[in-house]
Parts: sequence; C-alpha cells; structure tokens
Amino acid sequence: MTSNTSDSNQNDQSIGDFAAIKTSIANGDLDEVKARLDGNALKAIEKSYLIDLAKLSGNSDIVNTLEALPEYK
Repeated sequence: MTSNTSDSNQNDQSIGDFAAIKTSIANGDLDEVKARLDGNALKAIEKSYLIDLAKLSGNSDIVNTLEALPEYK
C-alpha cells in the first residue's frame, strides 16, 4: 500500500515556497527573491504571475531577475 503523505507534504512545501516568493516580491526584497528562486526554472504561468506582481510593485530589478529565469512546461 502506498501513501500520499510525501506527495501531500511536497505539494504543501511548493505552495509555501511560492507564497514566500510572492511575499518577498511584495516587500521588494530582491536578495530574498534570488535566494528563494536560486536560478530554478518556473512554470510559464507562475513566472508570468510573479513578473506581473513585481511590475505592480514597481521593482524593475525583481522584474529583470524573474524574466531571466528559465521556464519549463
């Protein structure tokens, strides 16, 4: 019998990580955004959302950092 516990924990962690990235963007904390993303690829829709959030926050450095990240589908 298999358990979905590890899948559930991984999903919760992913949601928590994404929320932390959004908070860092909203706070204008470029160093925290870079540390949390660490050059990892994002889904195109996630990347687009985060770029829009950074644009709303008016932080062009964060926008540039996000635009430079690779995407996966």
